[in-house]
Amino acid sequence: MEITRLSPDDEAGVAAASALETAAAKVDCPDLVMSTPKGLANALRYGWDLNPGKKYLARDADGTLVGTVGLHFPKYENTDQVWFDVWVHPDHRDGTVFAELVAFAEQEARDAGRTMMGLNAFDTEHDIAQATEQGYVQKAVEVNRKQDIAGLDWELVQNLYDGAVAKSTEYELLRLKGALPDDMVEEMIAVTESINDAPTDDLEIEDDVYSVERMRAYEEAQAKCEMTTYRLVARQKETGALAGHTVIAVERERPEMGWQHDTAVSRDHRGHRLGALLKAGMLLWLREEEPQLTRVDTWNAESNNHMIGINEQLNYTIVSRFLDYQKKL
Repeated sequence: MEITRLSPDDEAGVAAASALETAAAKVDCPDLVMSTPKGLANALRYGWDLNPGKKYLARDADGTLVGTVGLHFPKYENTDQVWFDVWVHPDHRDGTVFAELVAFAEQEARDAGRTMMGLNAFDTEHDIAQATEQGYVQKAVEVNRKQDIAGLDWELVQNLYDGAVAKSTEYELLRLKGALPDDMVEEMIAVTESINDAPTDDLEIEDDVYSVERMRAYEEAQAKCEMTTYRLVARQKETGALAGHTVIAVERERPEMGWQHDTAVSRDHRGHRLGALLKAGMLLWLREEEPQLTRVDTWNAESNNHMIGINEQLNYTIVSRFLDYQKKL
């Protein structure tokens, strides 16, 4: 099997990789929203925050594309780790391609001086068996949920918002589209780091580390990936302290599709229903700004009961469960 790195400028290769991964996903999770070729190319150029991963194509002796492997090398924390995903064409699922791509990923990690592997896989008997066979241990469960915007009960949303407003009268909401104002970036770092309070189950990982550089890198990457970011921030009226935020990015290639990027409330501002205020307030804002939006996808640890409870009130339903595995090299 020949394994070669995919360049974002290789239009044919990117299209082939996108088609293979979409075909593989349809077997395990038909409702999973996959990247378009353009979206995949942008991800390879810019990543989430200008730290793009690498993707490799695997071809058999006849030159047929049989699988892909994507590798991400954390830059700001967990610099001993490599996280990766493997996609195998449905016609080549005897385990051979998967095993070779895992071995390739592990060697890439060793060559980079990394010692811990993280693997994301579907919660299926097939994926569980393959991951276990390669020595990977399940450490966490993530759930992908979708929000049916078109089917939302807007009266329910308004009632949730009004109820949260009544419990958070000392706070106000700021609507920010695109990059943060310069005078807010430093304080937003602490708010963003509140995401570290979300459960990580048994994963051996460090807390996320944020800085002005990283915040700006995220904004630049999202803009270059043709995403419009909407950030709703809760601010304490009396002190001006930033208390929480929620962020949704809307695709410009597929403007009916949105992605929940973050929702976090600072520890010392909890107990005022700010999570519900932010989530419901964001929906009301998006109804004004992006009326064509029909779906928003989010990811949560299965054990994050508080956030899941809010999401379920807002018409989120499960798309699929994913398992996070780790292996020490």
